[in-house]
Amino acid sequence: MVSPEELGRVAVLLGGWSAERPVSLKSGQVVLEALRRRGVDAHAIDAGRDVLDVLVRGRFDRVFIALHGRGGEDGVIQGGLDLLGLPYTGSGVLGAALSMDKLRSKCLWQGLGMPTPPFLMLDRETRAETVVAELGLPLMIKPAREGSSIGMHKVTTEDGLRAAYEDAARFDADVLAEQWITGEEYTVSILGDAVLPAIRLETPREFYDYQAKYEADDTVYHCPCGLSATDLDALNALALRAFRTVGATGWGRVDFMRDRDGRFWLLEVNSVPGMTDHSLVPLAARAAGLDIEELVWRILLTTLEEKP
Repeated sequence: MVSPEELGRVAVLLGGWSAERPVSLKSGQVVLEALRRRGVDAHAIDAGRDVLDVLVRGRFDRVFIALHGRGGEDGVIQGGLDLLGLPYTGSGVLGAALSMDKLRSKCLWQGLGMPTPPFLMLDRETRAETVVAELGLPLMIKPAREGSSIGMHKVTTEDGLRAAYEDAARFDADVLAEQWITGEEYTVSILGDAVLPAIRLETPREFYDYQAKYEADDTVYHCPCGLSATDLDALNALALRAFRTVGATGWGRVDFMRDRDGRFWLLEVNSVPGMTDHSLVPLAARAAGLDIEELVWRILLTTLEEKP
C-alpha cells in the first residue's frame, strides 16, 4: 500500500506548445482535480520551453504527463525527465516516440505481419492517380505525427487528394495516404498489464474526427462493445501486442477498424490519451469499475515502476 504522502510533490504537465494544447489543458485539469481529491500534493505546470527548469525549481518528486502531441507525447519531455531523474507516467522515450509516429508504427506492425491498412507516403511530387491506382478510394490522408485527428481528411475523389495533402503537410513533413477501411471503429485502453473494456465508436460524421471526439453530442460510445467473446479476446490480444511492439508502457490506448468481413486493422497507439469529459480511457475505466480518482491514482502509481 502506498499513501499519497509517500508520492511527494507531483507536477501535472499540461498545455504545452503542440496543436493539441487546448485538449491538453482540459485533460490536465481533470487529472489535477482528481489527484487532489485523492489527497495527492499535485500542482499544474503549463509546460513551456523552460519546463525542466520549472520542475527543478519546484522540487517535484514525480510527474504526471498530461501533454498531448509534440513535445509531450513524442519522447521529448520523456528524455528531459530522464535526464533530471524524475519518475513520470506513461511510456519512456522509445515507446512515446514510436507511438506518436504513425508511419514508423505501421512499418513495425507490417514487418511483423500484424494487420494495418495499406498506405503510401506522399510528397508534393506524388501523382494522385498513382495513389488511387494502388490504394483505391476513399482514402484517409493524415500527418504522421499529430493526434486528435488534426490534419486528417477523408478523400473520395482523385481531385481531392492535393488539397488534403496540403492541409496535412501544414502539421508534418511526413504525410501518408491510408487505404480506407469501411466498418466499425473500436478502441482498447490499457492500464499496466490490464486491458480495459473495449469501446465501439459510432458517429454520424464521415469519421471520428476532432469535432466527434471533443465537441459533438451525437457521438455514441458502446461499452460493452457488442463483440462475441472470441472476437473480443482476439481484439484485446492484438491491442496488447501492438502496444508492446512499439515499446509503450504504463497506460495508453490502441485504435482499430473492423471491416465488413470481421477483420481488425490497427490504426495507431496513443501513449498519452485524452482525459476530458469526452475521452475514452475514463469511459473504459468506469466500465471496469474505476472512477476517475482511482484511474489517475493507478496511473500515478506506475511512476514507482522502473522504465524498461
